[in-house]
Order: sequence, then C-alpha cells, then structure tokens
Amino acid sequence: MTERAPSYSDQEPGPRDDYLGSLRRSRLNRTRDDRPPVFHLAGREWDLLASVFPPVFSPSTQALLELLDFPVGGSVLEMGCGAGVIAVSAALAGCARVVATDVNPAAARNAELNAQRHGVADRVHCVSGDLFEPLHPEDTFDLVFWHSNFVLAPTAMDDLNMHDLAYVDPGYRAHCGYLAQAPDRVREGGVALLGFSSRGDLSRLRSLAADVDVEVDVLGTNPVQERDTVVEYQLLRLRSGSPRSTRPGSTW
Repeated sequence: MTERAPSYSDQEPGPRDDYLGSLRRSRLNRTRDDRPPVFHLAGREWDLLASVFPPVFSPSTQALLELLDFPVGGSVLEMGCGAGVIAVSAALAGCARVVATDVNPAAARNAELNAQRHGVADRVHCVSGDLFEPLHPEDTFDLVFWHSNFVLAPTAMDDLNMHDLAYVDPGYRAHCGYLAQAPDRVREGGVALLGFSSRGDLSRLRSLAADVDVEVDVLGTNPVQERDTVVEYQLLRLRSGSPRSTRPGSTW
C-alpha cells in the first residue's frame, strides 16, 4: 500500500499551546544547577544524561506510565524513549522484547544505561534514528507507544536542538509521520498508542489522522496539577480505517 503523507498547516498555534513556554522550560531544564545525574521515578532510580529530556522535572512520564498496560510475554516498541523509563518498565513488567528508539543518540544511550542498571539489557534493544527509520522493514510489535512532544510549534522553526524537540513539534511533523506509520508496525491483535496531553491540539491531531485514514480514540486520562493549572495526560489509540498489511511479528 502506498501511504499518502498527511498535510499540515503553517498556521501559528493558539495561545493555549504555549510553545514559547515549553521552549523556555526546555532550556531551563537542560542547564539548571539541580539537574541530577540520577533521579527517582516509579519506585526506581534512573540515570540521566546531560542532553536528554528530564522526567524528574515533568510529571508526564509518570502520568502516562500509570495509564499503560504492557503485554506480558509480548513485544513493545517505544518511540522517543528519552531516558528509557517506559521501555525499561515494560521489560521489568515481563515483556519479552522491547525496542527503544529516539532521534537523539544521547537518549538511546541513556535508555541503554538504564536497561543495564535494572538488569534487562538482554531484552531492551536501544537504537537512534528518526521515527521508524532504525527498524527492519518487517518489524512489528504487540504494543507501539510514543510519549509525544505534544506541544505544537510553528512549522518554520528550524533552530531547535534535540532537547527542545522533546518538548515541542514544529507543524506536528513528527506526529504526521507517527500517524502514517504506527498502525503498520502493529502485529495482529496488537495496538498503537500515543501519549498526548491537553496542552496539545487534539483537533489538529485528529484532522491529520483523518488524512491517512486513521481514527484516534481516547483510552484513558490522568489529570495532574502543574504549576497553576491542571494538565490532562491522555492515552490515545490509533486505528486504521482500512485494512493494512499484516506481518507475523518482530525480527528482533
């Protein structure tokens, strides 16, 4: 099947998207004096490298982890793994195969360190590349998940570093790629999920999904008080509206 890439608008995001605030937080959190080399989350300690998104300064990773059910004995692909908390947690929960990918090479290395720290390096394979690029063409999984950079930024922003791109997505370009490809990476009986938030633009996301014949359902929400507001973290399910090619399973 030939995929048609979703279109995306150059329209500036609305005030609620707060991409400038997200970029300020990115730059503060990358350089602040109290940024730790090791942090505590979900009852465990984790290594944190210098240029990787710090879950210790945001409740998003914990909030989405609480919404996830891992396929015990099955396979998991985590896109945008960051420090590897979710990928490693999947292995610790009993998943037999976990692939963790990130466009930031430091994040892939960070996830690898945390897999070693928690004794699951034999089940967690960490690679770096853009979206599904590092995978074998035939790789499929029981669960495909991405804790997305859900804040919409203007399309023309081209001066963002790897740390910034963990916070915002210019023109929802990365989301377009994930929507178009994630359903094809799910084996029969599996599911493609997206970790999103009320700080993202769900209506824009649904419009982009419709461009590639993908339906978006909200499976669960987790409201969290952040600064002066409540942010609702959302677990979204992506379902293709038309039959896709099926493959027997992962080659890794």
